[in-house]
Amino acid sequence: MLTWKDLINFAVNGNPIPERRVEKTDAEWRQQLTPEQFRITRQKGTERPHSGALCSIYDEGQYNCICCDTPLFDSTIKFESGSGWPSFTQPIKPNAIKYEKDASFGMVRVEVMCNTCDAHLGHVFPDGPEPSGLRYCINSESMQLDSKVEETK
Repeated sequence: MLTWKDLINFAVNGNPIPERRVEKTDAEWRQQLTPEQFRITRQKGTERPHSGALCSIYDEGQYNCICCDTPLFDSTIKFESGSGWPSFTQPIKPNAIKYEKDASFGMVRVEVMCNTCDAHLGHVFPDGPEPSGLRYCINSESMQLDSKVEETK
């Protein structure tokens, strides 16, 4: 289980190695994504709180990157944070997410991105529920719910 200390270490000293890489030009991303998906994932945008389609959905499945379809989060670790964005306590795998220090808007946060294609997902905070204490606050537009994933547990 990842902890806040692990995430700070990744942000400062380097991220886990992804299983694969997907790289495309802006023109290729624009062709694949909606304008809002492009703004959020490729230009580090943020959707308005409580506006995302995945905020209040708690169906079983996994949440995959909208850009490259990499599995990011499992529905079993999604929780209602009251923040207005889908929230999770852990990534599906430690190397699914990339972490970077974000000092924009006059505050210091940890940005989370897809480790496969560098899509901006949102931010992670150390105020989530136990046992990890993490709250991955993710834009709905950066993910898609795959409810057809077969249970392997």
